[in-house]
Amino acid sequence: MNAQRGGGPTMQDVGKMARVSAMTVSRALRNDPRVSDATRDRVFAAVDRLGYRLNETARSLRLGGSGMIGLVVTNLANPFYSRLALGVQEVLSEHGFRMMLSNTGEQADREPGLVDGLVDHRVEGLIVVPASSRQQHLAEAMRHVPVVLAARPPAGLDTDCVLVEDFHGARGATACLLAEGHTRIAFLGNPPALYTGAERLRGFWAAHEEAGVEPDTALIRQGLVDAATAEGATLDLLGLPAGPTALFCTNNRISQGAIRALHRAGTTLPLAGFDDFDLSDVLGLPLTLVSYDADEIGRQAARLLIDRLSSRHTETTRTSRRVTVPTRMKRYGPHSDAHPCGRAPGDPMPRELGAYGPRGESSA
Repeated sequence: MNAQRGGGPTMQDVGKMARVSAMTVSRALRNDPRVSDATRDRVFAAVDRLGYRLNETARSLRLGGSGMIGLVVTNLANPFYSRLALGVQEVLSEHGFRMMLSNTGEQADREPGLVDGLVDHRVEGLIVVPASSRQQHLAEAMRHVPVVLAARPPAGLDTDCVLVEDFHGARGATACLLAEGHTRIAFLGNPPALYTGAERLRGFWAAHEEAGVEPDTALIRQGLVDAATAEGATLDLLGLPAGPTALFCTNNRISQGAIRALHRAGTTLPLAGFDDFDLSDVLGLPLTLVSYDADEIGRQAARLLIDRLSSRHTETTRTSRRVTVPTRMKRYGPHSDAHPCGRAPGDPMPRELGAYGPRGESSA
């Protein structure tokens, strides 16, 4: 354990007040059995008095906990997961916990081993973005620590989760393209087994049904895992005799791959998709992007987990909770002004078009 930064009390300060060495303070905070109960009591009393780190950490460690929380995400190369991790870390730091981060690389078979490893390292709880709907290993982990899921819901588990309004965001963005008069909209999606891919396809389809337009299944491409596969799929669609007049993409990497394909083909099509991304406002393309606060997904997940930890020594039985983070649409570049999704003459870009879905309310 390192000394406090920024002018706060140090481990040496705690040792001086408790009349022990800094090494003994470190051992006491790690619940080392070589430290006597009397010495440990003096150390924790000094920690409380000086405010060294946070009292929650000291109390947690005194009860035999590690002060560590595990976070498992599917792809750190995606800025979404980096922002989610920052949100988790923000809340954990407020409560005196530290974070251990693991990345499955979107390989579902790696996830059980990573989860088991974190439990073996005595984390006090887990926040997991599950790589698939096969979650039996998470049920096993829940026998030892509380588990909260983020971005994807539990499958056969009774646990808390934080989700994005995937269906409503996709429906709203697709509706904008349909309102511009597009009836041949290509769908470029991640693997259909993923909850996000399935929900965003459902929203895409619902917008068509509400507009009385039959989607062309020849324009639907699923199973795209990165920008390269999205670029190839888009080029394939552009080469069709009856190709699309607009594109819908289910995440930022797919949108970026589609934009590269449009550039290679020397053409411009309106594109709607999930996730805002860097430089989207300077591309000069007609973009409709479903935006949301990825940090807030992490913050909400961490708050749910902290709440579970705070009640772990009580007899209270809590029902599982689901928190939904709302989405907003942002539009960049040239768009038709003839409909509500469009830009009024003279409006600056981007224009935020309001929220879709409930605003982060939790429900049992």
